[in-house]
Amino acid sequence: MWVIARILSLVAAVAFLAAAPPPSSTADPFLWLEDVHGARAQAWVKTENAKTLAVLQRDPHFSRFYAASLAVNGAKDRIPLPELIGGQVYNFWQDATHARGIWRTTSVADYATKAPAWKTVLDLDALAKTEGKNWFWQGADCDSPDARRCLIFLSDGGEDASTIREFDLPTSGFVAGGFSLPHGKQNVSWVDEDTLLVAREWQPGEVTASGYPYIVKSLKRGQALSDAVEVARGMPSDVSVQPVEFHDAQGHRLLLIHRDVSFFEAQIQLVAPDGLHRLNVPLKCDFHALLAGRLLIGLQQPWQTDGRTFAAGTLLSLDLDAVMADPGHLKPTIVYAPTPRQALESARATRDNLVVTSYENVRGRAAIYTPGAGDTWSKRTIAVPDDATIELVTASDRSDTAYLGITSFLAPTTLLQLDTATGTSMVAKALAPRFDASHDVVEQHEAISADGTRIPYFIVRPKTLKLDGSNPTIIYAYGGFDVSETPFYSGTLGKLWLARGGVFVLANIRGGGEFGPAWHEAGLKTHRQHIFDDFAAVARDVIAKKITSPRRLGIEGGSNGGLLMGVEFVQHPELFNAVDIQVPLLDMLRFEKIQAGASWVGEYGSVAVPRERAFLAKISPYNNLKAGVRYPEPFVWTTTKDDRVGPQHARKFAARLAALKIPYLFYEVTEGGHGSGANIRERSLTTALEYTYFTRKLMNAGP
Repeated sequence: MWVIARILSLVAAVAFLAAAPPPSSTADPFLWLEDVHGARAQAWVKTENAKTLAVLQRDPHFSRFYAASLAVNGAKDRIPLPELIGGQVYNFWQDATHARGIWRTTSVADYATKAPAWKTVLDLDALAKTEGKNWFWQGADCDSPDARRCLIFLSDGGEDASTIREFDLPTSGFVAGGFSLPHGKQNVSWVDEDTLLVAREWQPGEVTASGYPYIVKSLKRGQALSDAVEVARGMPSDVSVQPVEFHDAQGHRLLLIHRDVSFFEAQIQLVAPDGLHRLNVPLKCDFHALLAGRLLIGLQQPWQTDGRTFAAGTLLSLDLDAVMADPGHLKPTIVYAPTPRQALESARATRDNLVVTSYENVRGRAAIYTPGAGDTWSKRTIAVPDDATIELVTASDRSDTAYLGITSFLAPTTLLQLDTATGTSMVAKALAPRFDASHDVVEQHEAISADGTRIPYFIVRPKTLKLDGSNPTIIYAYGGFDVSETPFYSGTLGKLWLARGGVFVLANIRGGGEFGPAWHEAGLKTHRQHIFDDFAAVARDVIAKKITSPRRLGIEGGSNGGLLMGVEFVQHPELFNAVDIQVPLLDMLRFEKIQAGASWVGEYGSVAVPRERAFLAKISPYNNLKAGVRYPEPFVWTTTKDDRVGPQHARKFAARLAALKIPYLFYEVTEGGHGSGANIRERSLTTALEYTYFTRKLMNAGP
């Protein structure tokens, strides 16, 4: 998750420009770098990688950081995160022996022991070798009615697109002549043991502007794709159209068509024997679970129905029989209603209960809700530590068991096995400490943004911190897409930064979901400057408190957080000495034309709207770089296989830095999709490069 950067020498940058073909006559001289696998672009990447590795891998800290990162990421005593399928625990595991990974299983009782007797279900390394393919794990859908069959998603090199194959759990093998869907961005749901609903690119070009399918068809076992029968059709202007299935322990099964008209808005249709029926729910809502004939939805906008108004952020229950009888007139019941400083995070059903996680002032909370007579619900609070993140890891309608992950900055992650029938819990797994946290402390502070909004942030610092501005500090944030950033335990952060005297800050800026939908919407589209101002306010606050100084302050963020880093780099170069820009969006005037960019218009706006285009032009990092400005030396990295954001943004940004003679480092991971690598070694290498960069920039002596 963490990154590092240092300079590409000016001589090397000039040499590259001299060797490159003359700029295109178009307004964008680096469009050729958008040809992801083109020979010219790949040659450029190879040259840039060599320059960066020559700097960072030769640093005396690198080899030690890489070894430590590899030890943490590949440790045998990591918590094997569980997934409950058919009453058993399943886990996907990677280590030095299993670079691509194995999918394995054991019983719930055995999982709780110190050394579970795992049975390998599928070996990805062996499969890739046998088939001569670059397979990586992308997950499994085991919601077939009898929970015997799964759909296995295999990725080529870690990209989002997948190949889907039917797998039989009892025999641990692929089903001969079973369902098999060739490579593509696609979504599937089980209808029954012999029928799937499939959304994919049925004919060339049948995808949305975002690159996702908009046609859903019914596919029978043994049926050719060309013979599948159309069930639903959206529009090429949609983000995507996909089938969704819910079921409960009482035998109810619900099929929906989810038509995403924007990234945050969807029209929902019921799939019934007599066709499709529009479900009269708000465009902005999330479907969480089906429990005892009750459908649970979370509101992302206010909803007026049945003569009442329900606030955004509320979790509601709908009677399934009533929904099926009259989907146009719904009568919800409130299950969970947040206060202004609370936010709903997740809700999952077990056999008889609902587990709900939430946040209160960015502190995790958890509770069990049980349906009663009529429309009633009862609540039991689960005791959890304060200042921690509570993650609902897995639950299943085959039992009343659920697993909760509890994590914080300084306490190793604990996994609780929860009995939702009795409300009791036991520690199923506990991570051994990865670093000595006894010398550190966690605090929560608030900064005041430009418009007066109070922005909370966590700081992890040495207990003996001197307030003299000399402390090497990293600030991390994301700030978008309703994603909440909360405390976490990281062995690499601890060993490679905190244990060496570094300070870490997590900023809960607007754009996230820490305080519900309103916190997210405050930074949408042309309001996005609020997000950037929030981050700058946190930076100024830690400087004003003399925790650090611009010389010792570094920042990092990935994806949408990479955009945040790019904007801060351009708007406030005076505040930072290191900027780690991970798998970023940076060209905001062309983001809609790159990979899945068109799907994010609901978040960022569109160049097709004059007012939104003017704002995007004003904040786009790629378009606002200027010669003669003293920028910090950034580390910009991406992955070739990223078919979500794409490597184009990072490549073009680095090339423009070179053209302006601004020092930088650029690195492109060859595999791994929208992340830092497809296996433990690749991820550990990226992490080591990042911390080497931060060490050089923030901990080393000199100006």
